[in-house]
Amino acid sequence: MPHITPSLTMGPVYYLWDGPKWRDFHFRIADEAPVDRVVIGETVCSKRQHFIEPHIAEVIERLEDAGKTVILSTLALVTLERESRHVRDSIANSEHPVEANDLSALGLLNGKPHSIGPLVNVYNAATARLLGGRGATSICLPPELPFSSVKAIAEQTPDVALEVFAFGRMPLAISARCAHARAKGHIKDNCQFICGDDPDGLPVKTLDRQSFLVLNGVQTVSHTCQALLGELADLTAVGIFGFRLSPQDCDMVAVASLYRSVIDGDMETDEAIERLRAIYPSAPLSNGFHHAREGAAWVARARDTAHSAAGA
Repeated sequence: MPHITPSLTMGPVYYLWDGPKWRDFHFRIADEAPVDRVVIGETVCSKRQHFIEPHIAEVIERLEDAGKTVILSTLALVTLERESRHVRDSIANSEHPVEANDLSALGLLNGKPHSIGPLVNVYNAATARLLGGRGATSICLPPELPFSSVKAIAEQTPDVALEVFAFGRMPLAISARCAHARAKGHIKDNCQFICGDDPDGLPVKTLDRQSFLVLNGVQTVSHTCQALLGELADLTAVGIFGFRLSPQDCDMVAVASLYRSVIDGDMETDEAIERLRAIYPSAPLSNGFHHAREGAAWVARARDTAHSAAGA
């Protein structure tokens, strides 16, 4: 297999950030982050769309002036006619590639070059080949796939560029109801955008006070943050073309720089992991899904284990 230099993709912001914060985040990504592609647009809740709508054109212009490829995201769950209409209009009128996060978009995208986001369940090579045959040029695989499955899909789907979800709280579920609003005494139809109070999500604990999940409006994400820094080399070796960084409420330019440094061989993985923990202390790092373990687990590399044993 020929050597490839993996790309970095900044995924869409899943959380409710106000318009200026969302705009300034992408301006900084354009100017400073070593990423190749940026996915923008509301993915989780259509009610949030009006916060970012006034800034989309200037964000696209800034990103493209910086040489980034811009991809427009679609909603992960379409339940209303206005949401369906928004998806139809986005696909029909966009001059940019579109990323599908829900099967409802696939019929509209059939035959057009497009991307598949990590919220679409692509669990085997047959599905990846089917989507590729319908026009998908890239697929970001779901974060819960173990390495064995990622490897099999990559080997059997050589004509579709594959991405792996390499950083961020993992998207686990999405619902027509809003548990985030309910947890704060509101209902979805009169939520008062209460999720904006939690720019990194609302932590949920079990009855015995153990951290469990995080609510993000109608979406549920993991408490832990997937971090595949130690796995980048193995993933690259089996043909993964890119790695996705999902924005969290931290210095994502620094996160992207760490991943680029490890990919380019300019920083040791152990050092990068320690720096990543300092950049994003809000959530413990995890890589369990990759190693066919529970997703919240952290599986240390052999070198990490040997170093710990020597220290003991």
